Formats: sequence, C-alpha cells, structure tokens
Amino acid sequence: MMSECEICGATGDVSSVAVVPKTDTVELCETCAGGLKGEAVPDGHWQVLATSMWSERDAVKVVSWRLLTRHSDEGWASDALDMLYLEPEVEEWAKAAGPDIIHRDSNGAVLSSGDTVVLVKDLPVKGGGFTAKRGTAVRGISLVSDNAGHIEGRVEGQRIVILTEFVKKK
Repeated sequence: MMSECEICGATGDVSSVAVVPKTDTVELCETCAGGLKGEAVPDGHWQVLATSMWSERDAVKVVSWRLLTRHSDEGWASDALDMLYLEPEVEEWAKAAGPDIIHRDSNGAVLSSGDTVVLVKDLPVKGGGFTAKRGTAVRGISLVSDNAGHIEGRVEGQRIVILTEFVKKK
C-alpha cells in the first residue's frame, strides 16, 4: 500500500500497526515499524517524534510518547516529553505496556521476565549503601512495563532498578 508514515512522513510502502491495548492502528514505514519493535534505526531518525507527537490522532500520540519515553535519556527526547501533553485517558493508554516495549541487554539480547542476568559493571546502589559488583548474577528479573531501559531484580537482598545497558543475559 502506497501512503505516508504517520511518524516520519516517509512515502511508499507502509503497513498498519496495532497500538495495543486498544484496537486503533497507525500507518508506519518499514523503518519506524522495525524501530518500534526494538530494531536499529538510522542515527537521528527518531528526532521526527518532536513533530509526530503533535498529531491529531491519539494512536500516533501514543506511539510517539512510547518512543520518546524509550529514548528519554537523550536530551532532545526528554525535552519533547516535557512539552507533550496527553489527555488522561490517552496517557493511560500510552502507559499500558504492550508488545511494543522490548527490553534488551547490553548486547542486544531480548530480556524476559524471570530471566537471569549478570552485571557488566560495578553499580553503586542509591539508598542501599553498597555497590553491586560486576559479575553478580541477578535471578528472576522483572521488566519495568513503561520503560524498556529498566529492569528490577534482587541484589544483596534488596529489590533495585537496574539499567538494561549494564546487564547481559545469562
């Protein structure tokens, strides 16, 4: 189907992608659809989210919010999120994690709830008074539903949030 991507505006072949948990869809090009699934996209591609977040369509706003949240550690995305306002019911929809939130370790392996990961760096635990040492195995992790960059696990008896960039799947 020849049309226009609702995120980046690319023309050509687009496909309808469901925005769960509702039944609404967005039209995405191959690059944006792959990026939504966690695949690599060209550098700077997601900068278009600063425009798509102003769409009239709630489904496009939800996808834009989810992608901006995924990249919130980058200054431009954080600034865009600060400007973005969603109606309460649209924000609730955006925060309802669907299959488009994919947690990946430092090597790009997909993480699942219950997996065991190993820390790849010494991490000071804020409020815990200790440092989680490199090589520590964290068993039975939980995925943070609204942030692909965070997981939760138990280290030295304390439940902590760990950035996925500092773990590798065992």
